[in-house]
Amino acid sequence: MSQTQTKGAEEQGVLRLGLPKGSMQEGVFRLLAEAGVHVRGGARSYRPTLSLPGFETKILKPQNIVEMLHLGSRDLGFAGADWVAELAAELVELLDTGLDPVGIVAAVPRALLVDGQLPTRRLVVASEYERLTRRWIAARGLDATFVRSYGATEVFPPDDADCIVDNSATGSTLRENGLTICDELMRSSTRLYAHPRVLDDPQRAAAVERFVLLLRSVLEARRRVMVEVNVTAEVLEAVVAVLPCLREPTIAPLHGAAGFAVKAAVPRDELPRLIPEIKARGGTDIVVTQLAQIVP
Repeated sequence: MSQTQTKGAEEQGVLRLGLPKGSMQEGVFRLLAEAGVHVRGGARSYRPTLSLPGFETKILKPQNIVEMLHLGSRDLGFAGADWVAELAAELVELLDTGLDPVGIVAAVPRALLVDGQLPTRRLVVASEYERLTRRWIAARGLDATFVRSYGATEVFPPDDADCIVDNSATGSTLRENGLTICDELMRSSTRLYAHPRVLDDPQRAAAVERFVLLLRSVLEARRRVMVEVNVTAEVLEAVVAVLPCLREPTIAPLHGAAGFAVKAAVPRDELPRLIPEIKARGGTDIVVTQLAQIVP
C-alpha cells in the first residue's frame, strides 16, 4: 500500500487487518465467526471482506503480517509471538487468542548429549529463526555456527547440523526424526497485534477496542460453561459457596416456593470436581450448557 493509500485509509477511519494464511487461518476464522464476524470471499481471494464494517482485509503469511504491521501498511493483524520476537517488530499486543500454542525449542539427537547437556565442541545449529537462535547461542555460551533452514528443519541432524531450533506443539515430529528437546527458548501462540500509531487516533482506537471486546468475549466463553442447579433453601448457601462464578451467581425462586434455581458461569476445567461437589451438597437437576460469548 502506498503512502497515499495509507493516509486515505487513516482519514476514513478504516482499519487495515492482516488475516493469516496457512495453518493459523482456520482457528482465526472460527474465532471471528463465533464473534459474529464473517469473512466473505472466494477460496482464492486474498482480499476478503468482513461482515463488520470499517475493516479492509488482506490475507498474508504470518511472517509478512508482522513485517507489514511493523512498517505501518497494516493496522491490525494476527500472527505468532515467535515471529514478532524473531523480527524484533515494535508492535502492541492486544490479545492472546491461545490458538496454535507452540514452544520454540532446541533439539538434538539424543546420542549427542553428554550427561544430558550439549557437548563443548563446536556445533552447527540450523533454524528458520536466526535472531532467536543467535541470541540463544550467545546466552548459552555455545561455540556454534548458525545455518539458516527454509522449512523441514528437523531433517538436518545428524549429518547437516548437530542441533536445530524449531517450533513444536507436541514434540511428535521431533521424536519421529530421532530428536530430543534440550532447551526451550520461548512459548508462542496466535495473537492480535497493532501498529502503535493506530492507537493514537481516538476514533480508530475505539474501533480496535470494540473489535478486541468481541474476540475476548468468545475466548472467555470457551473457557466457561453455564451450570444451572436446583436447591432447597436449606442447602442454598452450601451450594453457592462452591460455585467459582464471575461475580455472584444468579438466584431465582422456584414455583411454589419449592426452593431456588441457581445459575453460574464456571470454568470448564472445574467441572470434574464441581459436579460431584454440588450433588454432595444437595443440588439437584444439574444442567450444563455451552456459552457463545461472555462480556463482563
